[in-house]
Amino acid sequence: MEAPTACATVSSIFVYPIKSCRGISVPSASISSTGFRWDRQWVVVNSKGRAYTQRVEPKLALVEPEFPREAFDEAWEPSCGSYLVLRAPGMDTLKVSLSKRYNILDGVSVWEWSGSAYDEGDEATNWFSEYLGKPSRLVRFNTENETRPVDSNYASGYETMFSDGYPFLLISQGSLDALNKLLKEPVPIDRFRPNILVEGCDPFAEDLWAEVKISGAKFHGVKLCSRCKVPTINQENAIAGDEPIKTLREFRSDEILRPTKKSQKKVYFGQNLVCEESRSSGKETSIRVGDPVYVIRKFSSHADAAA
Repeated sequence: MEAPTACATVSSIFVYPIKSCRGISVPSASISSTGFRWDRQWVVVNSKGRAYTQRVEPKLALVEPEFPREAFDEAWEPSCGSYLVLRAPGMDTLKVSLSKRYNILDGVSVWEWSGSAYDEGDEATNWFSEYLGKPSRLVRFNTENETRPVDSNYASGYETMFSDGYPFLLISQGSLDALNKLLKEPVPIDRFRPNILVEGCDPFAEDLWAEVKISGAKFHGVKLCSRCKVPTINQENAIAGDEPIKTLREFRSDEILRPTKKSQKKVYFGQNLVCEESRSSGKETSIRVGDPVYVIRKFSSHADAAA
């Protein structure tokens, strides 16, 4: 069997420690059982434990997390002096210990999932409550006692933490460039919050990637990413508009891409992935910027791709 040839290259890797807050661009990222290490490990919740997202709290886009530089190295473990540092407009800097465990908070929920989480303490509670202007708490996924499986209709045996639904989201630069040619004001990739950005392939080629290999790790494309209002929120000022969703609806709707399927009025941009190495307890696997992307298997059409 002929070896596959590289069809793209990893150009950027992003990790989003707190759900709906700003991401961190990193040169490499370790793959854990729930996605990239540190990705969506925290979430801000309301007084009832329900997750806040940019859909209802766009100001979260301006919360900027910072990790110790070495936190993304393989096998690094936090010490008592290791912190997640948070900054936001008009706020003092908040330092959240990466090693201390606070009380358990029950009844935390993200979409269909509910369970317990670590409460990050009163200082974080006061900080987010002041910033958002309403009762808020910062919580961390309880990795010792909780799991959050992905939708078994699309991928069985995989887990995530506080992401919307899947451990990884991949988008190509070609797709972004094709969209920006149609927009009066181009948008940056941060509007779409991918984990993996690749370059060198045709626009929207990733739609049909059923199986790809990056740095020895095997990823499966399990669901086209349907987009909510978050891409309409400017990540630099938290102001929402109607683009790019308005333009995407003209050529990326399910009616157009999947005309033989029942329309659910969805718009697609990007491919959700799971990684086989997430299920193994062996040697830790990482991917890096510059890694080639090999396509092992493709869907024959958008109608055959899950969505």
